[in-house]
Amino acid sequence: MNSSRQRYFATTHWSLVLEAGDRSAPDADQALAELCSAYWLPLYSFARRKGYSSDDAADRTQEFFSRLIEKSFLETADPKRGRFRTFLLTLFERFLAKEFEKDRAIKRGGASTILSFDFDMAESLSSAVLSDEQTAERVFERQWAMTLLHRVIDILNDEYVTKGKGDLFDRCRVFLNGGSGDAVYSEVAQDLKMSEGALRVAVHRLRERFRHLLRLEVAGTVASEQEVDEELTALRKAISGQA
Repeated sequence: MNSSRQRYFATTHWSLVLEAGDRSAPDADQALAELCSAYWLPLYSFARRKGYSSDDAADRTQEFFSRLIEKSFLETADPKRGRFRTFLLTLFERFLAKEFEKDRAIKRGGASTILSFDFDMAESLSSAVLSDEQTAERVFERQWAMTLLHRVIDILNDEYVTKGKGDLFDRCRVFLNGGSGDAVYSEVAQDLKMSEGALRVAVHRLRERFRHLLRLEVAGTVASEQEVDEELTALRKAISGQA
């Protein structure tokens, strides 16, 4: 894993959160930028499900992270308090509950940090949940879980590309959900010019690495190793739509 990906992978870890909250830390600004990049999408989806228009949800999400950077809200972050996703959502709910300043710092010409988020992409991802009966909290939890999964898949892809096995990953990622049958194995093996037995070994290694990286990612968002399994279970339920 290259150094930039190592840094990217660490963005969910409480160590980065604490670094971001310490404004005297030499890499605090970079840490905050990575933190914002990692976690804005679940909060945008939460705001949309709360009834905010796409424009208002975008404004509030961007303003929240700008204030997070400028006012050092993360100084109150404490890993002993539990899951980071709960901490972040609590801050966001408090922010939404307060009167939102229409004349944001970016319009006032202040020293607001301009954050670049792909809200068009976010809207396409969030629109599907707006017509169902899920609560905003459930929408947030599902988007959080999907964000973690996509981040781990990106990391895994980088590893395979670095090893010159990008094609193998592209063809085998379909097996990560564990639901593909013998016909798919036969087709992929033929495409990759591998025996089916060799492909099954490669898929087993891919799944093992995926589970390992996912566990590391989740471990960085909770207070202790004992909470990892509970959080993984919660994320699986969030994705499947279970209570």
